[in-house]
Amino acid sequence: MTTLLICLFIAMLLPYAAKGPVAAAMAKLGGYDNNHPREQQSKLTGFGARAVAAHQNAFESLLIFGLSVLAVIATGKVNAVAETAAIVHVIARIAYQLLYLMDRGSLRSLSWFVAIFASFTVFWQAV
Repeated sequence: MTTLLICLFIAMLLPYAAKGPVAAAMAKLGGYDNNHPREQQSKLTGFGARAVAAHQNAFESLLIFGLSVLAVIATGKVNAVAETAAIVHVIARIAYQLLYLMDRGSLRSLSWFVAIFASFTVFWQAV
């Protein structure tokens, strides 16, 4: 169970780590507008727009992965498959973030599929 919880913790940190590139892009767009950050983010293009999308997707991914981990723990069906899939999910999500920033769409999509498949694999261990 420790492996699952560590992976969940890392996954919880990823959206906040993804905020760094967003803030950097916003700073280049006339300084970080803390009063209207979402309005400023909507004006970002290129790297900045990709950083915002990666940041938002990290939160979306966390929901599926988090529920999958909690389902396995709640049902008491933690096993090596669930733990390995959780590790794969985290690695794929880190790759996803980096590939999004590097504008590597096809590889980014592949990492997304690996991560979501890993999340569903974790969940199915609870069934």
